[in-house]
Amino acid sequence: MQRISEIMTRDVMSISPQENIRRAAQMMDELNVGAIPVCDGANLVGMITDRDITVRVTSAGESPEKTQVKDVMSSEVRTCFDDQLVDEVMEQMRDVQIRRVPVIDHETQNLVGIVSLGDMATKHSAEVDRTLEKISTPSEPDRPQFNS
Repeated sequence: MQRISEIMTRDVMSISPQENIRRAAQMMDELNVGAIPVCDGANLVGMITDRDITVRVTSAGESPEKTQVKDVMSSEVRTCFDDQLVDEVMEQMRDVQIRRVPVIDHETQNLVGIVSLGDMATKHSAEVDRTLEKISTPSEPDRPQFNS
């Protein structure tokens, strides 16, 4: 059985919670990614995504220079351990409809990588179709419903 450490992306860049949103967006552009782990030292404290920036900053008219990452990041982050089985993590991704999971070292509790659905598709093909289908199932909109 394959372990997460065998397929994860290592040397993941992170951002400080005190950094501003403009820098987070610049890093996403430079790294060609849609999410960046937020770390206070070696401790994972959240994730910031391109969607967080769009929905929580841009649509609210907030300044990217004045808004800090900690103000808009998702702080309740699902993680996995580097020694976990890939199938276990795929099941977790299906259950909570997420496409990427930060990887934590079991001993040090530090961020050591990230695993994405893309990693699984290219390095571990079993169950990927089912996982993608579950992740892509539409959820209810997070907005008020208006009566016509």
